[in-house]
Amino acid sequence: MQTRVAVMSIILEDNAHAEEINDILHLYGRYIIGRMGLPYRQKNINIICVAVDAPQDVISAMAGKLGRVRGANIKTAYSNFTSTEPEIKTE
Repeated sequence: MQTRVAVMSIILEDNAHAEEINDILHLYGRYIIGRMGLPYRQKNINIICVAVDAPQDVISAMAGKLGRVRGANIKTAYSNFTSTEPEIKTE
């Protein structure tokens, strides 16, 4: 399975939905390389950067779910780097 490295930038303008953002990030936790959150108290917004290494469809699904959160703006930047992850076989 081919994976891509990407960075998602999230600006959350409605703090009432922070838990919903965190729930989505937790759902995709296995793909998250790291994340950084910056509360910008003077503007009453939160800025979150999330680095991921995942298949393209997973990144798109994650961005779509995050983008549907009220008061959230999402942008995704992709690297040109791709890798092949061994597929996990289930019996």
